[in-house]
Amino acid sequence: MPNQPDRRGELTAFLRSRRERLTPDDVGLPRTGRRRTPGLRREELALLAGISATWYTYLEQGRDIRVSDQVLDALARVLRLDGPEREHLFRLAGHAPGESAARPRPLPAEVAAVPLLLQPNPAYLINGTYDVLSHNRAAEELFPHLAGAVDRPPNFARWVFLEPAAREVLIDWEHEARGLLARLRTLAGRHPGDDRYEGLVKELKAGNPEVADWWTRYDVQARQGGRKRLRVPEGGVVDFAYTAFHLAEDPELTLVIYSLPVTTGV
Repeated sequence: MPNQPDRRGELTAFLRSRRERLTPDDVGLPRTGRRRTPGLRREELALLAGISATWYTYLEQGRDIRVSDQVLDALARVLRLDGPEREHLFRLAGHAPGESAARPRPLPAEVAAVPLLLQPNPAYLINGTYDVLSHNRAAEELFPHLAGAVDRPPNFARWVFLEPAAREVLIDWEHEARGLLARLRTLAGRHPGDDRYEGLVKELKAGNPEVADWWTRYDVQARQGGRKRLRVPEGGVVDFAYTAFHLAEDPELTLVIYSLPVTTGV
């Protein structure tokens, strides 16, 4: 079962971070005197959401109170949460089905073989903690030293934040790193108290001061495809398209495939 105090603490920090990123100007409120803290005041947010200021304070303080879907919807609207942020809020408030924190099941051989079949396109299969469960030769060449230690699986989050080569390969390293950390927080929010996530985040914080700074900002983001500028082994920079597919029987497993963007004439 999820650790309720941990989840309430996460809810407290998440609400505060989202409240503090808004200004009175953002929501059409007049400025009234000096502000000792950034962003909206608790009573201002409560007013805009149509709830009691005292009740909202209890919620942000992590007290054990019941909250309705309607109230969470109102808070998400006022805080201008996007889709992944809204889902994260509901999960932290205990209003979404928790996902199993059970240990990963063995990876079927036919699933592990998929990245190999996609050669020469770089491809790899990752789980929720970004362990690379299977990858092909093209991925190993594109992301040097991804394999890492021999006593544990490669991990893409460790590679991005702790491997010096990552800053050379990822042309827009900070943008990509922030996005990955936001996706890791989203996944960690589905498994409160899971030592797999806690251990990984602790390791990343210890090895990279930027992680410790960015983690406190509570950015969340869903896994998705997009574009990345990567330095290829030959030394040039290539604008790759990448696509993420989730395994039907285990949506936390994600197959990532890199390819050259396809353009079509009209």
